[in-house]
Amino acid sequence: MSGPYTANDDGSIAYIGNKVFGPMPDVRWCEYPAAEMQRRVAQLREDPMWGHIARINHRINLTANLYFDEMHAIYTALPLTTRMISSPGAVYGREAISYTTDTCPITLQWFDLPDVAFLSESSQIYLELALMQQGVSHVYSIYNSFRKEPADATHLSEFHHIEYEGRVGQEENLRVALGLTRCLINDLLACNEADLAYFLTAARLRQVADMAYRLPSVTPITFQQALCLLYQRTGDDKYKRFTMDGTFGPWDEIALTEIVGGVAVVTQFPLLEVPFYHASVDGVEPTVADNADLIWPGYREYLGSGHRVRSKAELDAKARIFDLPLDDYRPYLQSRDCPEYVESSGFGLGWERFLQGLLEMPFIWSACQFPRGHTTLAP
Repeated sequence: MSGPYTANDDGSIAYIGNKVFGPMPDVRWCEYPAAEMQRRVAQLREDPMWGHIARINHRINLTANLYFDEMHAIYTALPLTTRMISSPGAVYGREAISYTTDTCPITLQWFDLPDVAFLSESSQIYLELALMQQGVSHVYSIYNSFRKEPADATHLSEFHHIEYEGRVGQEENLRVALGLTRCLINDLLACNEADLAYFLTAARLRQVADMAYRLPSVTPITFQQALCLLYQRTGDDKYKRFTMDGTFGPWDEIALTEIVGGVAVVTQFPLLEVPFYHASVDGVEPTVADNADLIWPGYREYLGSGHRVRSKAELDAKARIFDLPLDDYRPYLQSRDCPEYVESSGFGLGWERFLQGLLEMPFIWSACQFPRGHTTLAP
């Protein structure tokens, strides 16, 4: 299964096309089309594509809720405003960790408070706190997320996360994540095949079904192994450096799925190049995170997961490294002081990214009825 994109040897990213959109030689420089958003209301009325997307989105929502309900996960309504963002390295301590891969949050003034509020870019921290409730072992949320990054072919400035947190280890967490992906695909094939067929050929639908069937048996590879595979393909010495900086962008993710021939599950990223809340893997040098990214074939990461920092001592050390403002993060720090604290793991699935990869759309804004980019609030 090739997916929507191809990583060309010259560094370009070609779009292969589906039944709605034709091939494109390179999508890297395509800008968010503000003018198109001014016409979106008319498009919703005139273009039958949007009815198919609406029904697919409805099924995704139903399936996700039923999937989590069957495992006794409790839906949790969470705030969209916070002082505890999940990637504070992009705001605090920038000089110390300027190589962080996460992005700056969007800020707003909250009444007359002297400090700004951040729009949530992940529900993860609050889902962890929700596990402190008595008799609650699994929680999830389906919410908006905001990131102050320019929209491009695979990024929106506002998008939706399906997020899970449970009192489980990372191995079980990864099983839950792959299970959700498989369940979403199988339910769509069973209940919305006609909607999928508007975008995908019968042959592609069979490949999607086969991918879902094989998901439980996908063998994870470490980030170090991923770099080695990319070096073997390209011969580029940059992959000899154990870092995400300049080695694991869009082209590299797409190329990696071409090498492995399907979904890539990449684990053990450099610890200080991922958000602060990830636990480390004991006994591994250089120090790596107990995490995993799931990369859709011929596309990008659509799901990030990880085991959370396990102890107060470990969290205190991370707080110093990432220069966390302790007053803001006190509720999170306090959670590790509780005698009944149980380690947890969780993941976040990007809804629009999952849909773009599945439908093999050229741009993420073409898979979203009301996309939000950095240049306009229309429609």
